[in-house]
Amino acid sequence: MEKQFYNRIKAVLAEKGITNNWLADELGMNRTTVSKWCRNEMQPRVETLFQIADVLKIDVRELLVSTANNK
Repeated sequence: MEKQFYNRIKAVLAEKGITNNWLADELGMNRTTVSKWCRNEMQPRVETLFQIADVLKIDVRELLVSTANNK
């Protein structure tokens, strides 16, 4: 079974040239937790997604994988 990807945190960090350790420090979160989000092994709470978006100065929707069919 193929792994499901729910968030784009790792991709957004790469686009901005930011490390997950920097994000963990900015959020005051455990680095292991942020690493698991980046690997889609664990998902952040909705409230945390808004905090991440705020720190990265992006729209929260950029952190999620779209479910829309692009036909």
